[in-house]
Amino acid sequence: QVRLVESGGGLVQPGGSLRLSCAASPSIFSIFAVVWYRQAPGKQRELVAGITSGGSTNYADSVKGRFTISRDNAKNTVYLQMNSLKPEDTAVYFCNVDLEVTGLRPLGVWGQGTQVIVSS
Repeated sequence: QVRLVESGGGLVQPGGSLRLSCAASPSIFSIFAVVWYRQAPGKQRELVAGITSGGSTNYADSVKGRFTISRDNAKNTVYLQMNSLKPEDTAVYFCNVDLEVTGLRPLGVWGQGTQVIVSS
């Protein structure tokens, strides 16, 4: 079983920033792409951003230019820096791993995710 741990969510005002973290084992970090997803109430889970072990990235159009995905090799952690947050970014955010940065076939066990609420 492949498990990852999400953290960093919280309540922020519109226009604010937040950084999410996704921790994985060294072997997982080195082999697979890591992909962030989110699920809002009443909606399907959607891809937000992905990054390969080599650093190639992919973003949903809705977050392009506002969110940045990155990785810290020493800490085996992938980050999602979220700037200029909007109320429509409110969702539970999950990370998972895949062979492809497109994240169409997540391979790990879904965790609890981390809640992001953007509201005044």
